[in-house]
Parts: sequence; structure tokens; C-alpha cells
Amino acid sequence: MVRVLLVVIAMVLAGPASAQSVKLTAEEITKLLTGNTAIGKWEGNRYRQFFGSDGVTIYAQEGSRSTRGEWRVDAETDEYQSIWPNDADWEGWVVIEYAGAYYWASKKTPPTPFRVEEGEKLVE
Repeated sequence: MVRVLLVVIAMVLAGPASAQSVKLTAEEITKLLTGNTAIGKWEGNRYRQFFGSDGVTIYAQEGSRSTRGEWRVDAETDEYQSIWPNDADWEGWVVIEYAGAYYWASKKTPPTPFRVEEGEKLVE
């Protein structure tokens, strides 16, 4: 019985250790985000962000008015990009999948986890 328990514990611990992070391609990012809502925490604040198929994105943060911007995916850099009111340039992030979870990351942003729900889910 003890031997079986040790084997099960070893298998459970080996699972996460063997997981590898994968940078999503432009096609994978487009499929993941289009028509769906990302949910997570940004700089300590909960948010929901919807990605319309028409290139419009809506960012809703708890306790604040929602913001409308634009989004796209750059096939050359495999980046999600967005631009918001008062921004001069598009800003980009790679999307990483690790152990079944998604993360935004850029040169300025450490990997920041989020999950995706199908459809427009700006309100809980």
C-alpha cells in the first residue's frame, strides 16, 4: 500500500514539472481571443476584456468605466496588439500557454495569468 501511494505521489509531482511553456502563434491567438472574453488581474485589479471579431475590444475593470479600443494580431511577431484612446502607438504582448493556463507577457510586462470564457462576458 505504501509503495502504491509513493508511485501516485511521484506521478502527481512529475506532471507539473514536465509541463513546458508554449508561445502561441498568431493563428492560435486569433482563435483563442476572437469573440471571447479574457478574465484576470492587471496591476492588482480584476478585469474582463472582450475581443470582437470586428477588431473592437472592450476593457472592463471593477470600479471603473469600461474602455473601448482596437485589437489585432501581428502574424510576423506572433503578438496580440491593442491601441486605446490617447495612445500614440499599438502595444504588443505575446500569449503563453503553460500547464493549461494562459499568460500575457512583453518586455515590460512579466507573465500575467488570465483565463478565457466563450462569448462576451463583461459582467459576472
